[in-house]
Amino acid sequence: QVQLVESGGGLLLPGGSLRLSCAISGRTLSTLTMAWFRQAPGKEREFVAALKRAFGTTTAADSVKGRFTVSRDNAKNTAYLQMNYLKPEDTAVYYCAAGTGSPITSSLRYLSTYEYWGQGTQVTVSS
Repeated sequence: QVQLVESGGGLLLPGGSLRLSCAISGRTLSTLTMAWFRQAPGKEREFVAALKRAFGTTTAADSVKGRFTVSRDNAKNTAYLQMNYLKPEDTAVYYCAAGTGSPITSSLRYLSTYEYWGQGTQVTVSS
């Protein structure tokens, strides 16, 4: 059984940086396509960034391009989301997700692409 556990959330000032971690158990990370989504209060869950299992291709939402980077450490079976230049509008619960398929890039932003989800970690950006 695949399990995902996020960590690293917190409260920080605008302009700050934070790295979220997603520890995977039950399956080798290199066989999974990984993604990060977020959900702010009263809003739908939205795509943030993804890392394809093939070639490590990454993609990100326009709202975070140039600020957020998704990566992985296969030796630790852990995926990461590095977030820089954080803004108040980045405040949300962040979820990592994993899929076993080989989706095309345009499908990476859809929740249905992923079979496994973590429990979420809160990120609050406020002055």
